[in-house]
Parts: sequence; structure tokens; C-alpha cells
Amino acid sequence: MAQLTTLARPYAKAVFDAAKEQNAVDQWDQALAFAGLVAADQEVANILANPGLSEQRKAELFADCFEEPLPEALRNFLLILAENKRLALLPEVATLFSLYRADLERTVKLAVNTAFELSADEQQTLIKALSEKLERKVELETAVDQSLIGGVVVRTGDLVIDASVRGKLARMAKALGS
Repeated sequence: MAQLTTLARPYAKAVFDAAKEQNAVDQWDQALAFAGLVAADQEVANILANPGLSEQRKAELFADCFEEPLPEALRNFLLILAENKRLALLPEVATLFSLYRADLERTVKLAVNTAFELSADEQQTLIKALSEKLERKVELETAVDQSLIGGVVVRTGDLVIDASVRGKLARMAKALGS
């Protein structure tokens, strides 16, 4: 996965810079997100891996997955990826593009697990506290995990904030065991 991300990074950066210049970051983000989902489909992945098809044909078949005709810039981007045998990197390109966009807009999506359902007021309090701590606009995706016993676990990228009772008990048990 890390190797795929490394290979995808220059493509994601180039298309992000171009989208930023064109004031089309939102459109590109949506198009790449869809393209990433399509490329991740097993049937599509098999077509992209078929050595009997030319790279040009793979790009054409891929473009045909879209309901509407593709903008020329996106079609050209797909062709560049195909010519370099990198169409399979589209899920990683889409992910990196979204990260670049979030960085530009100073937003962060957080996965928040709690032992119990959070009320709207509790969610707003959590958003405010995390926004101040992270110095970014926060978007929450909440889920209930009763095994936490109490408290909250917040995840984004490689950052994990474990303020759950289960986490505290595990840390205490580890400290007592050492």
C-alpha cells in the first residue's frame, strides 16, 4: 500500500495543482473519487491488468464507465495514467487528492467512536474542542462501540486519540504488568 501511495503521489500532486489553477478542485475531487471506486472494482481491475489490451483501449474502456462524456482534461489524465500503466493507481490518486484538498481547505474528517450515541450538543462540543486542538475545521463520522465502556476514540490518518475507559484500563494493565 505504501508503495502504491508513493507511485500515485506525483500524479495526485500534478492533477491537484492543475485543478487548483483552474479553480476546479471540487469537480476534480468528485470525478477522481468516482474513478477511484471504478478502478477498485475487481472486474475493472481485471480489464486494466489484461496485457492483450492496448493502454489506449484501457483508457477508453475506463472512460466509458462514466455516465456523461468526460471533460477533456480528465480524459487526458486517464490517458497519461494508461500510457504509464498506472490506471490501477486511481484509488490512491483519489485518496491523495482528497488529502491535498483537505489540507488546502484546512479541514479534517474524524472517525469518532463512543460507547453511547452522542447528542447534537455533545457533538458540537466535541467539534469545537477538536477544531481548537487541531486548528482545522472538523467533520465528524460517528459510530457507537459499546466495548469502549465509556469515553471516546478519535481517529484520522495516523492520529489516534483514545480517551475511552477501555483504553485507560488497557494502559493501566500494561503499566502494572511491566
